Amino acid sequence: MSEEEKLGRNLISEAKRVVIKVGTSTITYPNGRMNMRNMDRLARAIADLMNSGREVVLVTSGAIGVGVGCLDLPERPSEMRDKQAVAAVGQCELMNVYSRCFAEYTRVVAQILLTKDGIDDPVTRNNISNTMEALLEKGILPIVNENDTVSTAEMPHAGTFGDNDTLSALVARVVNADLLIILSDVDGVYDSNPRENPDAKRISVVTSVTDDLIGRAGGAGSALGTGGMQTKILAMSMLMDHGIAGVIAEGSQSQILEDILDGEDIGTLFVPNTAKKA
Repeated sequence: MSEEEKLGRNLISEAKRVVIKVGTSTITYPNGRMNMRNMDRLARAIADLMNSGREVVLVTSGAIGVGVGCLDLPERPSEMRDKQAVAAVGQCELMNVYSRCFAEYTRVVAQILLTKDGIDDPVTRNNISNTMEALLEKGILPIVNENDTVSTAEMPHAGTFGDNDTLSALVARVVNADLLIILSDVDGVYDSNPRENPDAKRISVVTSVTDDLIGRAGGAGSALGTGGMQTKILAMSMLMDHGIAGVIAEGSQSQILEDILDGEDIGTLFVPNTAKKA
């Protein structure tokens, strides 16, 4: 094991404040219906992390995907106004399920909907930080999503994040996290697209994000989601200069969070290249 990997594994095992991002494909089926098995696993694992003394922030995708399922739509809408309407329906159902799942493990959740304008504005950003700190101090789980009903989702401009991978990296910086875990439908970063190349090999550790790595990562995500592997790698690169470690792993694997925090060689570990900044 290299010195860089030792550093990364130590940062993971010692992480006290963890941001976990789940994608649409982890919490829903392709038809948009909620994957209750994965939801329950996620709630149980996060509740156990909180019981152990760690602080957790959950960044979730899925509002539009869940809305598609709730409304029995044949596919994700293409018109922006329809996406926003479906997101409004889906966000209610998403939080309803999260609240019920975490209540099974005696944990209270709180909804935080963000826009990029809010993160960029220093006053609003400070308010967001203060709110999250207050929730974490009280042992409440903040559940964060982009406010798709007022942001023009997946149509980048000054007021949108573009995807929740980027949002999760910004949230990790706002709360001064020790670790960001992005749970995907692929078990890490590969040296070529594993969906196209059966001989692709998983990259265990990344110490530097290069253009070559980004170029080989593959493109878009699932039919109901928006982020692909490239956006996840770029999100991790945003953290490496801030002393925050990161892991990209497959969200549907049993015990995935426990194994990551136990230092198992799972997914792809992104090792920060500087001491953590306050």
